[in-house]
Amino acid sequence: MLSQSYVERRGEIEHYFDRTAAAAWARLTSDAPVSRIRATVRAGRDRMRQTLLSWLPDDLRGRRLLDAGCGTGALAMEAARRGAQVVAIDLSPTLIDLARERTQAERNAVSASNGGRIEFHAGDMLDPAHGDFDHVVCMDSIIHYGHADMQRVLACLIERTRESVVFTFAPRTPLLSLMHRVGSLFPRGDRAPMIVPVAESDLLRTVDEDQRFGDWSAPRTQRIQAGFYISQAMELRRR
Repeated sequence: MLSQSYVERRGEIEHYFDRTAAAAWARLTSDAPVSRIRATVRAGRDRMRQTLLSWLPDDLRGRRLLDAGCGTGALAMEAARRGAQVVAIDLSPTLIDLARERTQAERNAVSASNGGRIEFHAGDMLDPAHGDFDHVVCMDSIIHYGHADMQRVLACLIERTRESVVFTFAPRTPLLSLMHRVGSLFPRGDRAPMIVPVAESDLLRTVDEDQRFGDWSAPRTQRIQAGFYISQAMELRRR
């Protein structure tokens, strides 16, 4: 069962990315000029996306992949190029519409060449109606949840995953912890959903000690930092 804190935070994230920040997010994920600060975020996200993709098989033909929090569809498109059957989900219907628009021509070409396909859906990444997967990717999509809710999300995802889950979290660094404390001082209506720093050691302990992760290990992790972008990737793999 989903916690009340998860449901409340999910609503905040949906509202923010679907209404408040949709235009800014569309610009950030395009080739349009952006400020120097946002350019570092764009560069960091590009590096992170390539890192997560490098942890997936080069040949994904016949594999089902969940892109949980797909945004404008860049990672989903790359997975489809490798032949994956991608279910790409985001809370924001606005971003899903943009993803469909941006990828339409290439999706048709990819499907004709190697069978790769993307189904875009607006909704919750934990919806069991989408079935089981070989791989799951959560790029910067669970960074707004605290450790307890992140633990629940990952436990739900591995129940439906045969091989691997690769995800990112905000590492508990002095800078991010300070930003989190300062952000909490602003009125709720004036800020984006806060990124919640989580200690790598806490996540590794979860994998080692939580019975729901008994068949899983965390073989690798990598931090990406580019200016104002700080995020850490972790791979969960079934033993």
